[in-house]
Amino acid sequence: MIDHTHAATARSWLHAANGHPDFPLQNLPHGVFSPHGATPRGGIAIADKILDLPAALEAGLLDGPAAEAAAQPALNAFLAMGAPARRAIRARVFEILSESASPATRERTQSCLHDAAACTVHLPATIGDYTDFFAGIHHARNGGKLLRPDNPLMPNYKYVPVAYHGRASSVRPSGLAVRRPNGQRKLPDETAPTFGPCRNLDFELEFGTWIGGGNALGEPIPIAEAHTHIAGFCLLNDWSARDIQAWESAPLGPFLAKSFHTTISPWIVTPEALRPFRTPQPPRPEGDPAPLPHLLGAYDQLHGALDIALDVLIHTPVMRARGQAPHRLVASNTQHLYWTFAQMVTHQTSNGCDLRPGDLFGSGTISAPEESGWASLQELTRVGRQGIDLPSGETRRFLEDGDEIIFRARAERAGYASIGFGECRGVIAAAR
Repeated sequence: MIDHTHAATARSWLHAANGHPDFPLQNLPHGVFSPHGATPRGGIAIADKILDLPAALEAGLLDGPAAEAAAQPALNAFLAMGAPARRAIRARVFEILSESASPATRERTQSCLHDAAACTVHLPATIGDYTDFFAGIHHARNGGKLLRPDNPLMPNYKYVPVAYHGRASSVRPSGLAVRRPNGQRKLPDETAPTFGPCRNLDFELEFGTWIGGGNALGEPIPIAEAHTHIAGFCLLNDWSARDIQAWESAPLGPFLAKSFHTTISPWIVTPEALRPFRTPQPPRPEGDPAPLPHLLGAYDQLHGALDIALDVLIHTPVMRARGQAPHRLVASNTQHLYWTFAQMVTHQTSNGCDLRPGDLFGSGTISAPEESGWASLQELTRVGRQGIDLPSGETRRFLEDGDEIIFRARAERAGYASIGFGECRGVIAAAR
């Protein structure tokens, strides 16, 4: 439902929010933060500030079970409450931050705001399970060409939202260092593997989906209801140790090459904030099979995709020392996903698997058809065979220690205020 909270003309008395690239009044994402080293609590991002929800409750600006759940140091209970709770808080916070708020309301709200730069952000929920999908068909095709040039996609790809079960314990919020992993590597000309630091460290540009209400074991979520189980979205970097991955993946797939660190943007951008940016799922190419009936829903096909521009930037130590800005490596869009987020939910539960509030899905690497949108170094460098020249005069085939990778996203549509997700960034630290 598009309502007054989406109006492009809506303005906040907090002037920095008007036209803010990520967190204008029309966004209001949820997260967990610590102000000035204090205990973690729930908050809402607005421009370069964070609204302290426990303080807002104490000031009488908010009330009720939904607000109390959103103020907690883990948002699982709030996510489980679903859309009515999210809409209620969104409407009230929009009211107290809009320019129509009374002077008294502004004064009370001002006392509940913290400078985001002085706060620490945390994971917004306790992640019980993490599933990494493979829904970016252009990435799947590019990777498949390395092994099967004439038939790069496996026979199941266009029938099944392929995925593997990831490691939830190593998911971390943006801004933390990413330690280069150690593992077994074996080059083609080596007779046996060796153990040591990853040589081919890579990023993968993904979109994260937060699960709200779950389902009971043995009770699948139908495609017509799947969107109601999605509580929000974030950016997700599925850091990948390509040399470790190549050696260990046969026959069961990724393991240690993926489980050492996953970085997410820390703010949960709600489905309500993204409503103006929903689009029909792009039609499948001629000759592709239709989804099987349990994965095909009329509402999902009309509204299940999102139009969100995605960027990947690199900032090397040399670039930082020279004062050079980060360099954009990738420009892609969530519309390049072959499967919708609702289809991922339905497929995950189609065998009776139970989801729980705070579970996290990764979309899979979202590469565009054109090379400028290939969303991993594995693709861009043809597995390291072709270097990428940077404005600093450096060349990269894979990531080096000290390199910083930054993901950004922007949802734009004529007639609506643009919103973003905040950055998803990490600096590579040397292996131990």
